[in-house]
Amino acid sequence: MEEENEENKKIDQENKNIQEEVESVQNKTETSQEESKVIQQQSQIDELTDRYKRLLAEFENFKKRSQKERDGLYGLITGDVVSTILPIMDNLEKATEAKTEDKNYQEGVKMVFKQLSEALSRFGLKEIDAKPGTKFDPELHEAVSHIDDLNKGEKEITEEFRKGYMIGSKVIRHSMVIVAN
Repeated sequence: MEEENEENKKIDQENKNIQEEVESVQNKTETSQEESKVIQQQSQIDELTDRYKRLLAEFENFKKRSQKERDGLYGLITGDVVSTILPIMDNLEKATEAKTEDKNYQEGVKMVFKQLSEALSRFGLKEIDAKPGTKFDPELHEAVSHIDDLNKGEKEITEEFRKGYMIGSKVIRHSMVIVAN
């Protein structure tokens, strides 16, 4: 009987060990499944985070592109409006230089010319330098005539026919000039 009891104890112990191993394997399986779910969820989170960051970057680029287009359009419209007004400004400038006996009239024309010049300068309008002695630059000047003069340097402006203007780095109207050599 004692042998049977010991045998039963051994069997019970082995059953207990087997049951513990089964539980351990089940726990490992459950843990493995949970880890798998966590890994899968982390992967989804990473993917969504990446998509969010890309979308945010794309939106920022869109805002910059839109602002650049608006600025370009504003510059284009401003240039068109100013180029339409430039002939009026030329005529006012000629009127200020005209000889007249009515000094009040002449002063009034000068004041209007000055006011128009100041208004256009607020839009960034600047006169292109084309005084005699200046070097000819085809991006700023338009040569309407060429003379040979040994006293002048190569591609030197000798006379300005019409003033040129620019806004920022954009030429609105080229200066019309006579170039030597």
